Amino acid sequence: MDDRMSTQWDTQRIARTVLIIAAVAVGVWMLRHFLPALAWAAVLAIATWPLRAELARRGMGETTIAVLLTLLLGLILVLPLIGLAFEAAREGAVMIRWMHELRQSGIGTPDWVSRLPFFGDAAAAWWQANLADPEAARALFGRAESGGIVAFTRALGIQVASRLTILVFTLLALFFLYRDAHGVIGEAQAIAERLFGPPVRHLGRDTVEAVRGTVNGLVLVGLVEGVLLGIAYLMAGLPHPVLLGLATAVLATVPFGAPLVFAGGSLALLVQGHTTAAIALVAFGSVLVFVADHFVRPVLIGNSTRLPFFWVLLSIFGGLESFGLIGLFLGPAIMSILMTMWREGAEKVRTSGGL
Repeated sequence: MDDRMSTQWDTQRIARTVLIIAAVAVGVWMLRHFLPALAWAAVLAIATWPLRAELARRGMGETTIAVLLTLLLGLILVLPLIGLAFEAAREGAVMIRWMHELRQSGIGTPDWVSRLPFFGDAAAAWWQANLADPEAARALFGRAESGGIVAFTRALGIQVASRLTILVFTLLALFFLYRDAHGVIGEAQAIAERLFGPPVRHLGRDTVEAVRGTVNGLVLVGLVEGVLLGIAYLMAGLPHPVLLGLATAVLATVPFGAPLVFAGGSLALLVQGHTTAAIALVAFGSVLVFVADHFVRPVLIGNSTRLPFFWVLLSIFGGLESFGLIGLFLGPAIMSILMTMWREGAEKVRTSGGL
């Protein structure tokens, strides 16, 4: 009788486990297109949780805090996109006029083209053959238009719509995380401890600290680099310094990404004959990026994740390659969990006399 009851209990437990795994798999598959929005909401909530806790200590209600922080982050995320859209529309109108003039009368070779290092003569010859001659210009841009400008515009529109959808659902998920976080966190901790035991609480705490440290080390440092280099672009006389500073801030979230912008700006200054400004911009940008990537970021990220800088760097680029932009923050968090498990396992082996 006892053996029959034990067998029945084991069968029920296996069936329940299979049902849970199947339900989770179906749920993940159903929400697969919204997982990036949920991941971004979790990252933003973790990064801004100290601010939420401070507002709660001041006596603000849960819903009020959720509305306030969601609106604040929405403005921070949306306003730069609106600025970029207006700038792109203005530059697009200028580009259309330029292409119309080019197709009608051609454009003579500017003096700075021949001064380009290494390939100036070849660039000037190509310009003269393809852009200075109106017939060659019409043939060139006729091929370009028939070869994919419409397809590119359609693909760009689809990508923009997709990103806007992710942004909307990110803000919605963020609102509910702010409002219902305590209940969700308590339930998640209870289930995790039931499945993996009490040590999972320590791993969860390390994951949160890793995400927050990565946000501070990548986003905040990137914003500072963008502001400082934006001022440098303005002083150097580059056009659109605000747009260049924003591009620098975005690329600076990836280590060694900012040089792509200030090096391009320095090259533009160089071909225009502003040699001193070009050298000064390269020198300032190089020093700023060197200090940020080799001193500030390792302290902010490494202290939170307890990872050496080499593993921080690998986890950032590995996460970026595997998960896209959200991988910048997921990579160090995953690596922090793996490193914690490695250290705890090694410590148990040492204390048990296995080594």
